[in-house]
Amino acid sequence: MVEESPGDASGYTQPWFCPSRCKTHNRCRNHSRCRRTKNCAISTFMRATQYTCMLLSYVIERKADKEKLVTKLKQLESSMSSGRKMFRLGNMVHALVAARRTTQLPDVVPRFCLTVSNLTRALYFICDAVLWLKSVGLQPDIDKPKWRNWAAKCYYFSLLMNLARDWYEISWRLEQAVQEGKTKENSFCDKHSQELNCVKCDDFHGFFCLLFQVLKRHPPLLLDLVKNLCDLSGPLDTLGIYKTNPGVIGLCGIISSLVGILTLASPHLKLKQ
Repeated sequence: MVEESPGDASGYTQPWFCPSRCKTHNRCRNHSRCRRTKNCAISTFMRATQYTCMLLSYVIERKADKEKLVTKLKQLESSMSSGRKMFRLGNMVHALVAARRTTQLPDVVPRFCLTVSNLTRALYFICDAVLWLKSVGLQPDIDKPKWRNWAAKCYYFSLLMNLARDWYEISWRLEQAVQEGKTKENSFCDKHSQELNCVKCDDFHGFFCLLFQVLKRHPPLLLDLVKNLCDLSGPLDTLGIYKTNPGVIGLCGIISSLVGILTLASPHLKLKQ
């Protein structure tokens, strides 16, 4: 039996394209969870396209003979951004449902971090929906900078909660590795014990050696950490905490989107909540 981490919870559903789906999913094209996963897949591909256009337009915008191409890329980027907003209402409902589910987690730290993260993410979708009303002209009197700032704050706080959960999970895994290393420190023939010998080091090299081994043994945790760190670039720039440029934001967005696509295609690589 595989040992679960403190943040794991039952009830995980495989996506619509997974071969091992249940018969109900195979026969029912309108199953709510299948539709949600389809929408998530479409939104993720649109997000990857949006950030790819952002990165490409930043790279070639200084070339005089590429002005038309840059204009087309920015138009496509804007179209992808607007198209993703169609999924905001469903994402908001999904975030609220996820918040309700995470309140049932047995461990207090993941329960708090994930619940707060999902609630603030739902607030982010609300702010983004208000900005969409402004962009289409339905509510022209909306203060766009104010709502954009609130959206960035909600998204930023949600990511911080996700990173706090990731660090708690990493700490738990590190503690497990240390205990495992102590029980096997005399078994030099065991390859895994040899990898954990760096636990004996009290410097940063020993810590990062152990951290590397833990993340290597738990790919879902590594992918979730990378995704959350990459997603931080957007709100950090918007809030003025750490100013970057569209190239960096685009690159981070592409990496984050690729991780999202990978976890959709291979559900076992997604960190359970």
